[in-house]
Amino acid sequence: MTFAEFWPAYVRAHSKPATRLVHCVGTLVGWMLLGGAIVAHRWWWIAAALAISYALAWLSHFLVEHNRPATFEHPVWSWWADQRMVFLMLTGGMAEEVRKYADIKS
Repeated sequence: MTFAEFWPAYVRAHSKPATRLVHCVGTLVGWMLLGGAIVAHRWWWIAAALAISYALAWLSHFLVEHNRPATFEHPVWSWWADQRMVFLMLTGGMAEEVRKYADIKS
């Protein structure tokens, strides 16, 4: 599977705005903790960054979206898609991606 093939299914698995928001918060907190770990030399913060980011994302899937996180089957594509989704959310392009792929079946 290529990333181009994976992306539409990833977008559909994040169809609810609350799921995307929780992912965005988790990803940004993760990046901030990683940066803080480097600056403050608190290396355990890296583990906290991963734990918090993934915990928030997975909770949003189980409690909001009611689906299974893509991380379990495609960990690399899932991580990359999350970064892309957050970038698109911050730049205003994610809503268009959701509209584009909402009606396409897997």
